[in-house]
Amino acid sequence: MEASSIFEQNQLLRAIPRTEWDRFAPSLEVVTVELGQVLYSPGIQQTYVYFPIDCIVSLLYVMEDGASAEIAIVGNEGLVGTSLFLGGQSVPNHAVVQSAGSAFRMAARFIREEFLRAGPVQGLFLRYTQALIAQMGQTAVCNRHHSVDQQLCRWILMSLDRLPSNRLVMTQELIANMLGVRREGVTEAAGKLQRAGVIRYSRGRITVIDRAKMESLVCECYAVVHRVFAELLPSVALPKRKR
Repeated sequence: MEASSIFEQNQLLRAIPRTEWDRFAPSLEVVTVELGQVLYSPGIQQTYVYFPIDCIVSLLYVMEDGASAEIAIVGNEGLVGTSLFLGGQSVPNHAVVQSAGSAFRMAARFIREEFLRAGPVQGLFLRYTQALIAQMGQTAVCNRHHSVDQQLCRWILMSLDRLPSNRLVMTQELIANMLGVRREGVTEAAGKLQRAGVIRYSRGRITVIDRAKMESLVCECYAVVHRVFAELLPSVALPKRKR
């Protein structure tokens, strides 16, 4: 298998022009990441950027009292560590593995060198960063204005868009931490979806059995993020929505 074919497992890498591969590919290595692993945290200098393959990484803020809330999720459509090529050494948020799997990893100096070439890779990464910022903004709006039911639907759909199956392994407590809500709220919302025949939930495993119906229940935030990615990164396509 050619190097370019291997790296197509991450959609952002797949969008890199073939003419750039001889220089870019040798700097990438495959690593395994575990559930709960912290890829970076506030005040700690970042040393790698990650391109997820079949894992999901949550970008979240943790308050002084331990409360937390997710601001974005990254899967095989993107990368973790945009601050490394935007000029920052550390960030105020955490990057935590939400779903274990594997990722491509690149050392900080290589990603900076590539970005400073001001070629097609720089433009691609800047558009991805813009899409990621849009996701962060829409997540903040959703957390403020929409119900826990809608937030849960958005979170499940966005997670599934970044996984190869229709199943998530996640406890209600962890979901509550991601959404920044009480666990009881997640329990009630998940119960409603299960009774409506949208999901099957058991022992930390969520299986979506009627995705089209879930998309009919979710707030507009999910569609907004989908649209932004389609406009900015047409070659980095998230799965088509059912409605």
